[in-house]
Amino acid sequence: MSAKITILDVRKAKEEGRKLVMVTAYDYPFGLLADQAGVDIVLVGDSLGMVVMGLEGTVEVTMENMIHHTRAVVRGCKHPLVVGDMPFMSYNTSVRDAIINAGRLMKEGGCDVVKLEGGVDFAPTIQAIVKAGIPVMGHIGLTPQTAGSLGGFKMQGRDAAAAMQIIEDAKALQNAGVFSIILEAVPAPLGKLVAEAVRVPVIGIGAGPDVDGQVLVTHDMVGLFEKFIPKFVKQYANIRAVILEALTGYKKEVQNSAFPGPEHSFKMPEEALAQLKKMIGS
Repeated sequence: MSAKITILDVRKAKEEGRKLVMVTAYDYPFGLLADQAGVDIVLVGDSLGMVVMGLEGTVEVTMENMIHHTRAVVRGCKHPLVVGDMPFMSYNTSVRDAIINAGRLMKEGGCDVVKLEGGVDFAPTIQAIVKAGIPVMGHIGLTPQTAGSLGGFKMQGRDAAAAMQIIEDAKALQNAGVFSIILEAVPAPLGKLVAEAVRVPVIGIGAGPDVDGQVLVTHDMVGLFEKFIPKFVKQYANIRAVILEALTGYKKEVQNSAFPGPEHSFKMPEEALAQLKKMIGS
């Protein structure tokens, strides 16, 4: 396995024209799988609220949730850069709160960098976090934590004015010191323009092919989460069906006494068993 990915490697990828590969993970097994697959970046996203905790959205996710899951993922990731997602209201209240919570996520969660949502309005906050020595990944376009104010989970940048604002957001984040930007749910042509407008890598999720890398929620791409499947998701497997088949097969075999069989059971020496039966009988 190659050396640990750093933010310098991420920046260099754009300079060399190499596409960055990023996925989510929320626990040790998926962190380990991402590591073994050789992806560049692993995001411990607040999307865990929906795909792991069963919540309706990301707003209820807490710092404690994020620290807990990040710590587990980090144990499995020796090679990828691990990004800890800052949950709603962990950075929105004040610059001081933002720095403290970003520091907690790195110090207690063990991630390499943090990610937070927002464009021009949050550039000063990002600048302060970076100045405190904490690397930041930005997130613009569709921002799930504030999706309600954007009209729901919908494509952003539909008209020229809205698209121009996203480009300005990207530039503001670059000037604030982010080392990369996630761009979510925008038209493909806009994705290309944003990637061309900034020097830092732009990693797309529903932003077309002409950005500097791609990220998907792992549970979406392997068919584990079926409550809502975004347009931009490609399912590379359907392990939910495999797991469900295994569980129903287990249930059936337990009910008809087919499991456990002799091969799954421990044996007792005949002499000891005979002695035990004698003791019980007496």
